[in-house]
Amino acid sequence: MAKRKSPSLQFLSASFVILWLVLAIFPFVWTFWGSFKVEADFFSKADWRNALWGTRTIAETGDAFTAAGYFGAWIQEEFWRAALNTGIVVVSTVAISLTIGTLGGYALARSGYRYAFWLLMVALIFRAMPHITLVSGYLPPFFQWNVWGELPTAIIVLVAINQPFTLWMLHSFFLNIPRDLDESALIDGCTRFQAFRYVIIPVMWPGVITTGLFSFLLAYNDFTVTALLLNQQNQTMVPKIASFLGSTFEAGNVMFAVAAVVSVSAPLFLLVMLFQRQIVSGLTAGAVKG
Repeated sequence: MAKRKSPSLQFLSASFVILWLVLAIFPFVWTFWGSFKVEADFFSKADWRNALWGTRTIAETGDAFTAAGYFGAWIQEEFWRAALNTGIVVVSTVAISLTIGTLGGYALARSGYRYAFWLLMVALIFRAMPHITLVSGYLPPFFQWNVWGELPTAIIVLVAINQPFTLWMLHSFFLNIPRDLDESALIDGCTRFQAFRYVIIPVMWPGVITTGLFSFLLAYNDFTVTALLLNQQNQTMVPKIASFLGSTFEAGNVMFAVAAVVSVSAPLFLLVMLFQRQIVSGLTAGAVKG
């Protein structure tokens, strides 16, 4: 019979978990709450409790809550354009990265040649380089070909940055799939590609979803690449949020930025909640049980 934990140890464990959850969740809850206030409340220097009760918000709008920040960001400043651009960049990056990653990862996992190891090492070195170093190498040809500022330029660079990661991750998943599956499909008359498509990929979905999620996060949260390669008309959401803050020479609107931050964070919570089972199974099991 397993030894039961002492009540004091259970209390300490539960207290630690609760404290960690409060510390982790509080910034998001506070930002969400503050996004429905005016700047004088949310950034009040006189009394931080003004952000709770909405003292200045009531005085300025007649209500304790206001959606002025969301209206200003999405309608007045056309944040919806940045959201659309982000969707195009993210979907394209994930689709291209997964297509190349699954084909390349499968080929490297099934290859018996030593060059597969060195290709993966080169990819790892490329992935470890700072993003700004890679972007600076792309800038001269983009300017010369007059394609700087367009969405495809950012997609190309994000795929190049993301591809080594997808190769490594999918390669490890393919290694966990027995070669017997490939051989059985070949014996049954399938070509190598048919075996890959109809036999291997169906059991690889947890790994594909896990890799796709991380690829999504890379493109969705990127600032460096999109800020340097896209013009103001084609901005994605994260650089657009930075523009709401203004600069030394130009005043911004902080509440637009706060509302935009909440808008950007919400899809991430929904995504993780929807795919949590696939993420956990993909990270722990690899792809299939032997």
